[in-house]
Amino acid sequence: MPVLVVSLGVALLVVVLGRVVYRWTVFRAKRLVTCPENQRPAGVNLDAGHAAWTGLGKSPHFRLASCTRWPERAGCGQQCLSQIEAAPQDCEVRRILARWYQGKKCVSCGLPFGEILWEYQKPALLNADKRTVEWGQIPVDQLPEVLEQSAPICFTCHMASTLAREHPDLTVDRSRPWAAGRQGT
Repeated sequence: MPVLVVSLGVALLVVVLGRVVYRWTVFRAKRLVTCPENQRPAGVNLDAGHAAWTGLGKSPHFRLASCTRWPERAGCGQQCLSQIEAAPQDCEVRRILARWYQGKKCVSCGLPFGEILWEYQKPALLNADKRTVEWGQIPVDQLPEVLEQSAPICFTCHMASTLAREHPDLTVDRSRPWAAGRQGT
């Protein structure tokens, strides 16, 4: 009998901890909200641990862990949390980016974007200066403005562009034969 009680206790603990860990991974996503004070984009992170623990068996209690408007506005009332509570997935940066890439083609090679492999082959952006940048290099609160001024570029083309930019001595541009010193041939 004691073995059964211990086994059930361990199983319950594993289920609870598994649920907390899963919810923590969901709640730790970067989010983009509109700051109620100035109606401008703001990048926020939830206190994922707090949300995961308070959400066991009920709706989680959200509070911010960071905001791009902090430390100047750190004492705010966190009214932006109502946006996250109303549509928690709609303000996740990855989902915003996935929607932006959806239906688009790479501006360099022309291949359409399919499912994005965020951990392995993140697509990038071709900015107004014609440089490729990873979206992780862009401050979250500037993301809407940058997306309006950028074109989508696939991971492969971004890596090729980065290699050519950072190591021009290791690359050959076959689209322009004169660039390789073959003038007049």
